[in-house]
Amino acid sequence: MSDTVVVGLDVGGTSTRATALNLDGVRLGDGRAGGGNPTSHGAERAAAELLAALRAALAEVDPTRVRASVIGLAGAGRLLADPHGRDAFDRAWAEAGLACPYTVHGDALVAYASGTAAPDGTVLIAGTGAIAAQVRDLRLDRTADGHGWLLGDAGSGFWLGREAVRRLLTDLDRADVPGALARRVLTELTGTAEVAARPRATADAVVQAVTRRPPVELARLAPLVVTAAREGEPTAAALIGEAAALLAESVSRIRPADATDPVVLGGGLLTGDTPLATAVRNELTVRWPDAPLHSAGDGAAAAAWLAARDLPEVADPAALHTRLVPPPA
Repeated sequence: MSDTVVVGLDVGGTSTRATALNLDGVRLGDGRAGGGNPTSHGAERAAAELLAALRAALAEVDPTRVRASVIGLAGAGRLLADPHGRDAFDRAWAEAGLACPYTVHGDALVAYASGTAAPDGTVLIAGTGAIAAQVRDLRLDRTADGHGWLLGDAGSGFWLGREAVRRLLTDLDRADVPGALARRVLTELTGTAEVAARPRATADAVVQAVTRRPPVELARLAPLVVTAAREGEPTAAALIGEAAALLAESVSRIRPADATDPVVLGGGLLTGDTPLATAVRNELTVRWPDAPLHSAGDGAAAAAWLAARDLPEVADPAALHTRLVPPPA
C-alpha cells in the first residue's frame, strides 16, 4: 500500500467536503462542513469551515504523510488575489497540521476532472447559476456565461425560476386561468393558488413576494418547473426546452463545431435524472455527435487526483484517476 497521501477539497457555498486518499485509491478519511466560499461567507468563516472539514478527513491520518492537495473553489481567482483570504486559508492549513503546499483551482475544473481524466474537453455546469468552460491540458481555458443572475446564467435554476414567474404574470395580465405550473408558483409565492377577482391584485402580490427576497432565491422555484415538466405540463416542458437550448448555446461559444473531446455535465440540474439533463444531452448530441458525455461525480476525490497527478511517482495519471475518482452513481 502506498504511504503517500493526497487531500482534495470541494468548497462550495453550502458545503465543504474534504477527502484523504492514498495512491492505491484507499479512502482514508472524509470530512464535511458548512459553506466555505470566502466570497459569500467571508474569509474567516470560510477558513473555519475548511479547517473543520480537514480535521474530520485527517482524523485517522498523520498529516505529515500528505504530499499534495488541491482546493476546488468557485471564484478561485478572487481568493488568490485577496491577501487576507489567502492568509486565513494558510492559517487553517497550518492548524490542521499540514506542511505540504496546496493549489487552488476553480470549481469548474474540479467538476470536469470528476467526470473524466481526458486532458482536453468541456464542462457545462447548471445549478443556481450556469457556466461553460473549455479545458486544455487540465487547465481552464475559455469560459462562457457564469455572469451572474443579473447579466447571464442562461438556462440555470435562477433562469427557470424567473421565467416561471414571468409566465405566471403573463397569464394574470391576460386574465387567463393559470396553468398547473403557474398555480404551483403562485402557491409557493403567495400561499394560495386563488386569483383575485381583479387579477392585477394577484400580480402585484406576486411581484411583492419576489422583490422582498434576494433575487437569486428565484432559483428555489426551479424544482417546481422540473417536476411539472416531468409530468408533461406544457409550460414547464417549454421552459426546459428553452433552458437546454440556452445552455447548449453557451457551450457553442467556446467549443469548436467539430470537437470530439468529452463534455462533462455538472451541477444539480444536470447530474440528476431530470428533464433538463435529458434535454441538454439531446442538444449536445445533435451538435457534437461524436463527443462522449459524462456526468460530474465526486469533486473532492477529483481534487485529490489533480493534486496527485503531478507527483513524481505517478507514471499513469489516467490509471490513477480510475483508482481515486469513483464513477458517478
